[in-house]
Amino acid sequence: MEVTWEVLALLALVALLAGCLDTLAGGGGLLTVPALLLAGLPPLQALATNKLQAPAGTGMATYQVIRKHGVRWADVRWPMLWAFLGSVAGTVAILFLSTDALEIVIPLVLALIAAYFLLVPRSHEPPARPRMSDPVYEATVVPAIGAYDGAFGPGTGSLYALSGTALRALPLRRSTAIAKTLNFATNIASLLVFVIAGKIVWVVGGVMIVGQLIGAYVGSHILLRVNPLVLRVLIVVVSLTMLWRVLAS
Repeated sequence: MEVTWEVLALLALVALLAGCLDTLAGGGGLLTVPALLLAGLPPLQALATNKLQAPAGTGMATYQVIRKHGVRWADVRWPMLWAFLGSVAGTVAILFLSTDALEIVIPLVLALIAAYFLLVPRSHEPPARPRMSDPVYEATVVPAIGAYDGAFGPGTGSLYALSGTALRALPLRRSTAIAKTLNFATNIASLLVFVIAGKIVWVVGGVMIVGQLIGAYVGSHILLRVNPLVLRVLIVVVSLTMLWRVLAS
């Protein structure tokens, strides 16, 4: 398919905004996926092309949080593997399922994320003790969210940040930083499956990579300094905005 230079420039700008937003609160996919659909890509190609540019943002964020000691590689390598495997399963599944499921699953997930942060007064603060052990969390919750990202995607960063705080008693800022590494693993896994399936529009995804790198670089420098309460508010605003965008489309 052919895309004009004007459309490519707009997609690069959208990717820049999404990269910054995704690093801070997740949800960049609900900017990039609709933009790709509006550019004329069929749903499955839009999801696939989104996975070409998304790892640039999450990869930059992962590099930055590890380099700046936000997280340690030893703490995330096994969760990243579980996230990778879950994403492979989810991506393979969506190749054989109707993308109409997006209309049900994504609004539901976004509504649940926003409701939790709105209705639980201290949701940005971890509980006194973990509700789930590391091995159980890594073998169940991490791949389950990874499967969601492989099949659908939007809101994955928020889901990882929320689960890390609620179930593993991690401070929201640290949980959000770790979420970047897990989201990078799920993006890479999904990308590999879509490459093998031949569903990617390479020119469009390549242009958006540039925007993602710039946006993620800016966002990662803000992430480790931001107040956890600000992150909570941002997650709610992003989730509700994305929910409105999906329901209005």
